Amino acid sequence: MRLTITAIGRVRSGAERDLVDDYLSRATAAGRAIGLGPVGESEIDNRSLADRTAESKALADAIPAGAKCVFLDERGKDLSARDFAAKIGGWRDEGVRETVFLIGGADGLDHSVLPQPDLVIAYGKTVWPHKLVRVMLAEQLYRSVSILAGMPYHRD
Repeated sequence: MRLTITAIGRVRSGAERDLVDDYLSRATAAGRAIGLGPVGESEIDNRSLADRTAESKALADAIPAGAKCVFLDERGKDLSARDFAAKIGGWRDEGVRETVFLIGGADGLDHSVLPQPDLVIAYGKTVWPHKLVRVMLAEQLYRSVSILAGMPYHRD
């Protein structure tokens, strides 16, 4: 099952970009043997998008037909690493071909123009900068793959 982070804006070169690339690369390599991957990223240029609604429409247009859709939103569920991995593993086992993780712009997501999500997750009640959210999601995807593959990366 393909896993894709689809986000408004770019993460330019630097520490955050290096971390995202590293975790996505690790997740892809580790996931091959267990039917997960590639794990990738799609960035939507927001310079010509007027507002949150336009950004969310652009995100909606980027969702492949039949894909599971996960929103990152401060009002979402705070899942443990094992619960997140179990959700991804369950979708893989059901035969889902792709899961897309949506990260909105600075004003978040306009749910009224997006499809009904299969899951809405949050990283606590705190609002995080978008660059860091992308790093944290990339790491959690790698962690989920490592949990499902029985690798020692995650420790309880």
